[in-house]
This record gives sequence, structure tokens and C-alpha cells, in this order.
Amino acid sequence: MLELRLATLGSRVLAIVLDLTIQLSGLFILLLALGLIGNATGASIPGWIAVVIVTFLVFLQIFGYPVILETLWGGKTVGKRALGIRVVTTEGAPIRFRQAAIRAALEIPDFFIPPGGLVACVSVLFTRDDQRLGDLAAGTVVVHERSASGSGAPVWFPPPWGFESYTATLDVSGLDAEGYQLIRSFLIRATQLTPGARTALATRLARPVARALHQLPPPGMSDELFLACVAAAYQLRSRTIGGTLPPPTMAPPGMPSPDGSSPPADDGALVPSEPGEFAPPS
Repeated sequence: MLELRLATLGSRVLAIVLDLTIQLSGLFILLLALGLIGNATGASIPGWIAVVIVTFLVFLQIFGYPVILETLWGGKTVGKRALGIRVVTTEGAPIRFRQAAIRAALEIPDFFIPPGGLVACVSVLFTRDDQRLGDLAAGTVVVHERSASGSGAPVWFPPPWGFESYTATLDVSGLDAEGYQLIRSFLIRATQLTPGARTALATRLARPVARALHQLPPPGMSDELFLACVAAAYQLRSRTIGGTLPPPTMAPPGMPSPDGSSPPADDGALVPSEPGEFAPPS
């Protein structure tokens, strides 16, 4: 699992209170609007239809609100964004619809079994990664956002040692900025992962990237090495479009050559690639 700073119970409670306020306010507005429309038109709605409509609106606000926002907004709701926290997988990757839906479904035992919120609080306090039942079932954790100064620091990914020619052939026009940021985050923090999580996350990221680029990694190339080549190619393309020549090519530390030999000894340290930027550890 990535070394991420887990969100405190206090920040999570405040985020939930803010989200519930928004959800209940939205539900009240929708029901009020429905009543006003009925009065204005003079339409008489059968009781069972009214029950179906109200049930759907409650479902939309209580279940749909967190699922839609967390899926489309990188693990954040309005409350989480205001408190600077977000939901990620236990490996540090962005959550998807399945995880968001599981978390939302288990809000019922977590928050709505009297006394409200006791089950969630007990679970958060007595689990290693501060997970409520929804997090345990979905394989997620709630973490603090990285500060803007830390996440936005410039980092240069040179073509991996021995793979400069392959990197130069990659067409990364199909990779968007969001996809690059995911690769960037993984490569920067890869050494903080356990070997199994590192391999699994690299594979999870590499497959959609390969599809987007219509480019299968060469036989024998690891997923992490493929991502390093893609990151280098993306930066080279961005610098070329921007009219800036790339800095001198340097080998990322620890990256093997095609024949399996080790890179030069001095590649094991952080080496500046241009003023203010450093090549990250592999």
C-alpha cells in the first residue's frame, strides 16, 4: 500500500455531516418542487406512484450522490473536497464505480443503524487503516490530499537506460493528462510499495495505457518499465510541442539494460536533469 496519510476521524465526520446536509437539502428541494408542480397542474397522482417517486428521489440522494461523485470526481464528494480528503484503493489507485457502489451500499449499517454512525466509528477506531465496513468490503481507504506544493513538483522522467530507441518510437498522442498523472504518481512512489502491490498496480495501469496507445509492450518488458518509457515519451512530446529542448538523457536508477546488466553505479542516486528537477527513484 502507498505510504499515504490516512484521514482523521474528525475530518471524515465533518465531511459526512456536510454531505448529509447537501443530500437532505437536495431531497427537500426536489420534493418541494414536485409538490409545487402537482399543485400548479392540478394533477392527481395515485398513491403508489407517489411512493415510487419519493423512493427513487431518496435513493438518488442517499445512494446516487456519493457513487456518482466519487466515481467521476476522483474519490471525492463535496464534503470530502472541502475537508481535503478522498477515497482511494488500498494500493493508492483511484476508485471506480464498483468500489464507490459498495461503499454507498454499506452506508446503511455504517451510518443508519441506531445510534447513527456508531458502527462506522467503531470500525474506524479498531481497524489498522481506519476503515469503516464499506471500506473493508470495497478495499478502500480515506486519505488526506497531498499538498499542492508536493504534488505539483516538477519531475523529469528520462528514457530508461537501454530503451531510448524504443521510447522514441512511442506515439503517446492518445494519452491524456489525467492518464499521465496516474503514471507519474505511480513511478514516483513505486519504491514505497510492497513488491506484490507494486507489480499488481503497474499491471493495472499498463493495460489501459497500452490500449489507449494501441501499443503492446515488447515481449519480456515489465509493465513498470513500459510505464517508465511512456512517461518519458509523454514528457518528450510535451517539451517538443512547447518548443523546449529536452534535457540530457539519463538512466533512471536501478533500471536494467536489455542484456540484463546493471546500469552505471552513479545512476543509483538522484541526479538532476535540469535546474530544480530530479529523476525519481524507480
